[in-house]
Amino acid sequence: MVRRTALHYAASSVTPPEPRTSAPTAAAPLPGDPRPEVSAVIPCLDEVKTLGAVIEKAFATFTRLGIRGEVVVADNGSRDGSIELAERLGARVVRVSARGYGNALRAGMAAAEGRLLVMGDADDTYDFGELDRFLAPWRAGATFIMGTRLPPGTILPGANPWLNRNLGTPVLTFVLNRLFGTRIRDVNCGLRAIDREKFHELGLVSEGMEFASEMLIKAAIQDLRIAEVPVTLHPDRRGRPPHLRRWSDGWRHLEFTQAHHHDITRLGVLVLIERGELRLLQDVHHVRSLGDGREAVVGHHQ
Repeated sequence: MVRRTALHYAASSVTPPEPRTSAPTAAAPLPGDPRPEVSAVIPCLDEVKTLGAVIEKAFATFTRLGIRGEVVVADNGSRDGSIELAERLGARVVRVSARGYGNALRAGMAAAEGRLLVMGDADDTYDFGELDRFLAPWRAGATFIMGTRLPPGTILPGANPWLNRNLGTPVLTFVLNRLFGTRIRDVNCGLRAIDREKFHELGLVSEGMEFASEMLIKAAIQDLRIAEVPVTLHPDRRGRPPHLRRWSDGWRHLEFTQAHHHDITRLGVLVLIERGELRLLQDVHHVRSLGDGREAVVGHHQ
């Protein structure tokens, strides 16, 4: 197996926004430091059709930007040759026996050596060629950077089902923003980045798809400096159904959100499928009112 890295450092071609004077910026790498600046972390389960393109894009981007980077594939038990392909292309494979999106990403990110951890899916729906969009705000002091597929981001035709784009994501985004004081446009975006030290401080524990919500919720509660950048969502080229289970995974996101907001007395979003029909039952969720009539929120967003 040949491990590949980009062998020199240079500034991103994207001009970072000026940070606030009170916000520290990411420290420059020390001369001669062999550790990567960026780790691309990719959860994988039988993704041989698309994984190669994802890995190649990540390495090509490291070279284009002139940064030292690594690709970590967190494999969840692939049997289709994904592991062998990843190793042949120079990625480092972390084998994760416990099944689940969260389990794979937690193990892969814990093993990653980069100072900035960028997570993206193995199905080539997200483009690691847009990695420089995450570097700029991180270097300006942000410690958690979300991608957004919704405007000003881009969803290409056929890339996202109507129900996901117009119901599932907006509902969950509204709930998390309302309860945790964030101003995120797209809480379900799978292309995101976090400072390595902050990742370890968050203490993430989720095993499944709700990992994505846990990361955002704890980032808000622990006052991470959050930024958001536009990304492009491409159609899935695998030719099979995704691992995502729309309804059960969506409900797990909502259950996790409810469990971690202590001011909720009722969370009124219930999604059911009965006899092939979608029923959306909405109820009012309540948060404890402060004495002056304002609603209590937790978390912080820059």
